[in-house]
Amino acid sequence: MNILIDDIEYPKQAEIHGKRYEIRTNFRTSILFELLIQDDSLDARTKVWKGLNLYYPMIPDDLEAAVNTALWFYRCGKVETPQQKRMAARRGKKPIYSFEHDAGLIYAAFLLAYNIDLQDVEYMHWWRFRSLFNSLPKDCEFVRAMEYRSTDIHDSMSKDQKDFYKKMKLLYALPLSKAEENRQTAIEEALLNGGNLTGVL
Repeated sequence: MNILIDDIEYPKQAEIHGKRYEIRTNFRTSILFELLIQDDSLDARTKVWKGLNLYYPMIPDDLEAAVNTALWFYRCGKVETPQQKRMAARRGKKPIYSFEHDAGLIYAAFLLAYNIDLQDVEYMHWWRFRSLFNSLPKDCEFVRAMEYRSTDIHDSMSKDQKDFYKKMKLLYALPLSKAEENRQTAIEEALLNGGNLTGVL
């Protein structure tokens, strides 16, 4: 499927076992879905049910197919290969943006880059939003923030470069997840009480 050459519409329904189910396709729904996935205060079962209720006005009977289809839609029709999953796992899951924390930067980026006021937009298909989101220009503050967060500081950098990126990483740092915050607190407490990190790291 190629948006440039194919006469297509973005999908608004899912077909599961020959039956069509409506999907809520507005970009705000998928932003909520992403925030839900990242919420480490919820267990996996709760996330599944909340996610299905976000996407489907009527949840399909085959829950596994419903989840797979919802994830396919969220990924904009892309299917991760086993190799891509392994590479992602090796890179880690440290985020470089947050729809919650970066909301103002994202809003400003869309306004400046595309003259789109996201507060005025009643409906935009998630796949269209994601295409625009992924193509925001490098001179947007939001894109620069992601670049600073993702840059690895290494020995081949000059002292000035290291100092600059350390400063930018602090300036644009995302809040720690609750799980990471608890882990760091546990490490600090362990260090203060004799340095035994067994079971913490």
